[in-house]
Amino acid sequence: MRKLLKQTEFYLALVILLLSILITMYNPRFLSAENIFDLLKSFSVMGIMAVGVLFVLILGGTPDVSFTAIAQVAEYVVVIMTLRWGGNILLAFLTASLIGGVLGRLNGCLVNMFRVPTIIITIATSNIFFGLLYVFSQGQVIYVIHPLFRRFSEIRIGNLVSQHGVYFGLSLMPLIWLVVLILGWFVLNYTRMGRDIYAIGGSELAAERVGIPVRRTKLFVFTFVGVLAGIAAVVHAAIVQSAIPNSLVGQELDVIAAVFLGGASVFGGAGTILGTFLGILLLAVVNNGLTLLGVSSYWYNIFVGAVIVISITISAVQRIRQKKTRVKVQVDSEGWRV
Repeated sequence: MRKLLKQTEFYLALVILLLSILITMYNPRFLSAENIFDLLKSFSVMGIMAVGVLFVLILGGTPDVSFTAIAQVAEYVVVIMTLRWGGNILLAFLTASLIGGVLGRLNGCLVNMFRVPTIIITIATSNIFFGLLYVFSQGQVIYVIHPLFRRFSEIRIGNLVSQHGVYFGLSLMPLIWLVVLILGWFVLNYTRMGRDIYAIGGSELAAERVGIPVRRTKLFVFTFVGVLAGIAAVVHAAIVQSAIPNSLVGQELDVIAAVFLGGASVFGGAGTILGTFLGILLLAVVNNGLTLLGVSSYWYNIFVGAVIVISITISAVQRIRQKKTRVKVQVDSEGWRV
């Protein structure tokens, strides 16, 4: 029990439970199966991208902010390609993942080359990716996309009927999110690559000294982020049934906030898949709850900003405590009086 009380995931789950009870007291529709399925579907895009952001934060602490730009480029290109040449949903996922992987790997190459914080490189590449998208698309919104996206979005598991006589079920989008979560959990916990990512996040210099391939690990992480952005792009297109060049702008802050909320540190070396999932789920509950309660959506933006500030503060305090502990241990080992 004492170990459980030290886990960030425990408190996140507790807050989610309490908020759910509170919102349901004012609006019983919150816990209806229809609303929960819609909530999971609408936040699956953020959830998929959050797994990639977690990998980057564990690796080095500073976030990648270009993943929404990568997703936007992949989404627009795939929508154009399917309109011109057709295809199927599997080909759409493969193409978007390839585009995302190439752009993500470019980020990794630049980070390795210049050895500057990730956020600096990805701010620059985000602007480049968005800029090129606007140049070639001229900001044109594609309102009618290939029917394959609609057919994919209409696939449901289960066939339930709401109290208004509307048929609904669990869509494939949350299941894709679940697969990505399981993949991320497996890589971080059961592969050498996962151990290397945590080691580099703990101390890149120490990781290099013990022979961990730092540059190759970074390339993998940024490529992985790009691939997940490509997957999220297809899921997003299927949900919104359009391709808008700036529809994902600003969501990177929500995703980063969720990952910080789940226990990731701004100094790297910390974070779990479960925490990331619960962080996204908490944002989803807050967003959906405000809507059902008729509260202004601006409060959601305030909540996201507060989460980032609090997370940075907690990480900084933990860092200071760790340094004090190391100093005390060093002093004691040398026989000095503390």
